[in-house]
Amino acid sequence: MAVATEPADLAQMSLAIADGQEETAVIAGPSKKGPWQKFVSFIWDPDYYEKSDAERKLVFKLDCFMLASLTIGWWLKNIDQSNLANAYVSGMKEDLNITGNQYTYMQTIYNAVICAMCIPANFIVMKVRPAWFLAACEVGWGIFTFAQAGARSYQAMYGFRFCVALFESFYYPIGFFILGSWYTKREIAKRIGLWFVAGPAGSAFSGYLQAAIYSNLNGLHGLAGWRWLYIICGIMTVPCGFLLYFLVPDFPENTKVWYLSQAEIELARERCRINNIKPVVNKIEWSYVGRSIKAWRFWILVPWYLIYGLAVQNGTQFAVYLKAAGYSVTMRNVLPSCMYIIEIPTLLFYTYISDRYGHRFLVCLIPLIWGLIPTGILAVWPQSNGLKVFAFIVNQSIYVTPVFYAWVSEICRNSQEERAFIVGATSCLFYCFNAWLPTIIFLQTDGPSFRKGFPTNFAFTIVSLLGVILIYLFHRRQLRQEDAADGKVPSLEGGQVQTYEGKEGSEAEVEAK
Repeated sequence: MAVATEPADLAQMSLAIADGQEETAVIAGPSKKGPWQKFVSFIWDPDYYEKSDAERKLVFKLDCFMLASLTIGWWLKNIDQSNLANAYVSGMKEDLNITGNQYTYMQTIYNAVICAMCIPANFIVMKVRPAWFLAACEVGWGIFTFAQAGARSYQAMYGFRFCVALFESFYYPIGFFILGSWYTKREIAKRIGLWFVAGPAGSAFSGYLQAAIYSNLNGLHGLAGWRWLYIICGIMTVPCGFLLYFLVPDFPENTKVWYLSQAEIELARERCRINNIKPVVNKIEWSYVGRSIKAWRFWILVPWYLIYGLAVQNGTQFAVYLKAAGYSVTMRNVLPSCMYIIEIPTLLFYTYISDRYGHRFLVCLIPLIWGLIPTGILAVWPQSNGLKVFAFIVNQSIYVTPVFYAWVSEICRNSQEERAFIVGATSCLFYCFNAWLPTIIFLQTDGPSFRKGFPTNFAFTIVSLLGVILIYLFHRRQLRQEDAADGKVPSLEGGQVQTYEGKEGSEAEVEAK
């Protein structure tokens, strides 16, 4: 039986590139590392000193320009997204006479719009340059962030939330898609983590910003503090749109960004080839989407993210609880920010361990086991105020979203269309349910104990924990099939010829001996 030759592992390759010359690949053994080199490899990329100087320079540029600009945009998106909750508990409820479940409906409108646009987002940027598209979206939601400062009724806020959601909806799936198109398996989780922590950082900053505005600007020029929050955030957001236009490099296959030389672009494409990251092409193969719907990846990854996403939603009710418990306006904004301050180091730790040791499964499983404690406390709803505040604050330490999406990029690496579809579908299904489920289980009239909501989320935590195990088992089976297709591990059943779908989408036959 013939055995296919494996492609050289990137950790054993040194790609030497000179500007204006063709690149050459030189096979080399692991480099000798002193104490400093070992330290850098330990805290950053494990293969940092196995890379050539040219490859390290390429990754450094991507970190400084692409990752930094996407992170700033994501930070601002989460500030703007969190403003509704901060404004609501800082005077907007009284100024706009918001009663009953009108506040919940504002959240529902936002989630419904994002649900509708998540899947089209990644297919749009396979046809339209991401730099153009993301820049236009950021400017768009910045304009409507301004507009919310002038709202005079809850009906106006409905319309403004619709428009903000329309422009913001594309950022989340496209950001993941772009990062997964440039970074390798041993780089991506940390980068997604660094990008993703800008979310809780933005949410935390929004709370402190609103507290500072309420203390210093409330009533200035006849405007309430919550209106000043929207004005200041709009001023911050619009310029970032222009920043994205100049710094987002599109995809390796079509990039013309100013800070990468042609040799570096060719190196980026070679990295993708070696790591089995399929190129993004202008022509969309819709047949791959059809195949994705029939595969285990769609029926397990997409529902799992829905259940997990709902399980970690308890923190959104923290400000409501604090208001009902009689906390001051300042504390209603500052204490919820502590949730996100805890989330930032835990996310960075999870993604570091995930990249360092390659344990996507365990890094998803262990935080969910820990998550049974805070979600369980809120489900029981004890008399102790301190215990409930503790459960809210540590709730964000359950988040493993960056590790999950790094795992998705590995699982779906054989097709960009499938990766685009799965990333969009996970967000779509989550926002689809998040658009209406909170109106049933987290009715504001049931607050602050939410006897339907917190027990439901505790059950979701248990199911998502079991779901991680299921993903692990199916992924192991997929890897065995791919190895068999590559001739690495023959699979024999009853002396019959077995056929598997291989890494290139072809079929490989393994003959029983």
